[in-house]
Amino acid sequence: MDAQRMDTFPPESKAARNGSSGPLDGVRVLDLSAYIAGPYACSLLADQGADVIKVEPPDGDNLRQYPSTLPSESRAFLGVNRSKRGIVLDLKRAQDHAALLKLVRDADVLVHNFRPGVPKRLGIDHESLNLANPRLIYCAITGYGETGPMKDKAGYDQVLQTMTGMCTLQGKRDGAPEIIYGSVVDYYAAALLAAGVSSALYERERSGLGQFVGVSLLRAALTMQSARMIWVEGESLDIGRDMRSGGVTGIHPARAGYIYISANTSRFWKALCAKTGLAGLADDPRYDTVRKRAQLSAEIVPKLHEALAAHTALEWEAIFGDDVPCAAARQIEDMFDHPQVQAQGIIDTFEHPVVGRYRGVAQSIRFGRTPGPAPFAAPALGQDTEAVIAAIDAEWHARHRPPGNPKD
Repeated sequence: MDAQRMDTFPPESKAARNGSSGPLDGVRVLDLSAYIAGPYACSLLADQGADVIKVEPPDGDNLRQYPSTLPSESRAFLGVNRSKRGIVLDLKRAQDHAALLKLVRDADVLVHNFRPGVPKRLGIDHESLNLANPRLIYCAITGYGETGPMKDKAGYDQVLQTMTGMCTLQGKRDGAPEIIYGSVVDYYAAALLAAGVSSALYERERSGLGQFVGVSLLRAALTMQSARMIWVEGESLDIGRDMRSGGVTGIHPARAGYIYISANTSRFWKALCAKTGLAGLADDPRYDTVRKRAQLSAEIVPKLHEALAAHTALEWEAIFGDDVPCAAARQIEDMFDHPQVQAQGIIDTFEHPVVGRYRGVAQSIRFGRTPGPAPFAAPALGQDTEAVIAAIDAEWHARHRPPGNPKD
């Protein structure tokens, strides 16, 4: 291996799994993916106890280069790559390609997000790796799928949002389309892939064989809109597919700040009217269904806004309590110390060899009997290369040592 890719970090910075076993304890995952969807799917598997090895090219995952106020690392990279060991391999070099194949022989899962033609050129296509390890769950995240006229196009979250109608529906009626920020398609694709891997591992227990698992951003974006993706025979295509009830349900200004209110059911609508001093609206038959209230929102909303001006958003949140589903609009920074987030143990503190100490999401799923090991920080580039390569070389030589030569 090249000198600049050796493990130069202090021993205490090396990744280690400590604590309880998880439901995927003993499963080894090779993460060759970049950006968000593939890497976060692998972090979800790591949350459940899988040993995840992130394999990066010499230049690293391109997400490391994304804008960040952190001087030494991308905030996004840290957020989607927790609980992984990190190595660097240049798959165009024979030595590094051979090292990957050694890892593949003992791996359970491999995840990548190369475009369909790339794995064959790199010698890591499904057919090739299936010969090396028939039990391997081989996962590909693509933009548009493995077949079809767009299969070789690069796919990104917001490109697929725009293509699949999400942005049009997010925008105001007769207004410009609007992006939904937060990489929602990527994160949903990650969840689909993690679920698919778990199902494939379960099936492997019966068949003894691995299989191909494919997830595309196109598939994820349309699956997210399955409630909209209904076209009844004989129905015009030019119909309303916007499911927002509008009017009462939404974000409203308070004396200070903004509050989101959901009052679609009769119970919540009556509670909202009672709490805001608008009891007369609750008894008015013109407003006794969510559809009527949406149609007559121009009559209701000004009265609601006048009532909400009596208190701040946080005060209304307390006044509504459990009677009206609501939330004061907060900054994401407020979530680190929110009492409910703390009670759920969602945030933990991590030690990173370059960034230092930081706080972030710890685990996304809770298991009662097998809670899984403690999470640890995303890897610095190549931090575990030397240790991982040395371990697989030792395992390889031990497995192929000739009988009668225990020291050779």
